Amino acid sequence: MTLNNIAVGQSATVVAIAPTEAGFRKKLLSLGMTPGAQIKVKRLAPLGDPMEIEVRGFSLSLRKAEAQTIQVEIK
Repeated sequence: MTLNNIAVGQSATVVAIAPTEAGFRKKLLSLGMTPGAQIKVKRLAPLGDPMEIEVRGFSLSLRKAEAQTIQVEIK
């Protein structure tokens, strides 16, 4: 399952980040989106894009297309 399919309030564990643009993947990894990281979807914008998630104690906003590259497992 990918992060863009997780409902608000649900928690999940990052399994993998799909190969994408190298700079974007590097940025996600440096922000703590590493395999095994616990994340929680906090809220969605009124039109559903972007989404706010909590990872390693801070909030991060991602577009749905960006969230689609992150494989997760629901807890």
